[in-house]
Amino acid sequence: MSTEITKEFTQGLPKAELHVHIEGTLEPELKLKLAKRNHVDIGQSTIEEVRQSYQYDDLASFLAVYYPAMNVLQTEQDFYDLAMDYLHRAAKNNVRHVEIFFDPQAHTSRGIAFKTVIDGLYKATVDARALNIDARLIMCFLRDFSRDSARETLEEALKYKDKILGVGLDSDEHNNPPMKFFNQFTKASAEGFHLTAHADIDQKDSIEHIRELLEVIGVERVDHGTNVVEDPDLVDFAAKNKIGFTSCPLSNSFVSPEMKGKEVIELLSKGVKVSIHSDDPAYFGGYIGDNYYAIATKFNLSRDQVITLARNSFETSWISDEQKALYLKELDDYVANN
Repeated sequence: MSTEITKEFTQGLPKAELHVHIEGTLEPELKLKLAKRNHVDIGQSTIEEVRQSYQYDDLASFLAVYYPAMNVLQTEQDFYDLAMDYLHRAAKNNVRHVEIFFDPQAHTSRGIAFKTVIDGLYKATVDARALNIDARLIMCFLRDFSRDSARETLEEALKYKDKILGVGLDSDEHNNPPMKFFNQFTKASAEGFHLTAHADIDQKDSIEHIRELLEVIGVERVDHGTNVVEDPDLVDFAAKNKIGFTSCPLSNSFVSPEMKGKEVIELLSKGVKVSIHSDDPAYFGGYIGDNYYAIATKFNLSRDQVITLARNSFETSWISDEQKALYLKELDDYVANN
């Protein structure tokens, strides 16, 4: 049995994906197809032109490309096609369970009904079973929108409680701390939703935001969040309380040349449940298997470390203990035979 980590090994490794934005899986081919279908002028007419428009070097310049691209998403069928496109790629990466982020405010703010978004995405999560993937949805608040907008979005989401597993928080973190949405998180939790939130890397007040999430709001997972290593007390808290941290090496590499690999290794060594995911794979050049391979090769991770990252993804998933046990057995069987 080889101890070298190959691309085939990381791709075939059974895993859960807990940090993927469905809007961030919009590949140039589908963007162009939907633009033509819906007669939306996107300013590009070839796949190559769309590819060249995907240029950014920080969060703000990325979001300036990311949000306008969504104009091609107009109908329930568009959202279904978007999700199915991702799910087929996830199946090739042996993603067994996925919790997909979606941003309703990015669509309702441009006149698309919440129902259109959720119905298209949910239908795809049902059809994911044919691909042998268990797929669920996490609704994210956009943190650069108002509290009132978040409150209205949560009210709307309550009509679809059976289709939404949890709530999250994403978009531009600058001057938008987690506590801005304390009331929405409290209500969401009381309504039975699981809680997660982004703490993007190297932000102004990163540690303070992570502290708010862990100690006050009480999230079960932190998306990105690797700056937690700067505070040993919070690292201890995260390890003790089995908080999941979802790291995305390829998207990190756009803003940090070391893709936060050292931090991931440190968190692993401290017993924190950190795992690897793809974030916005159409924009950052790789799906989940590529992310595993990138961090494993750049930081010379051991086979055991890579397996632990996959194990952590299942252990911090919002599924039953019985389901976790089945997936973990699958992982053990794969490791024994590869």
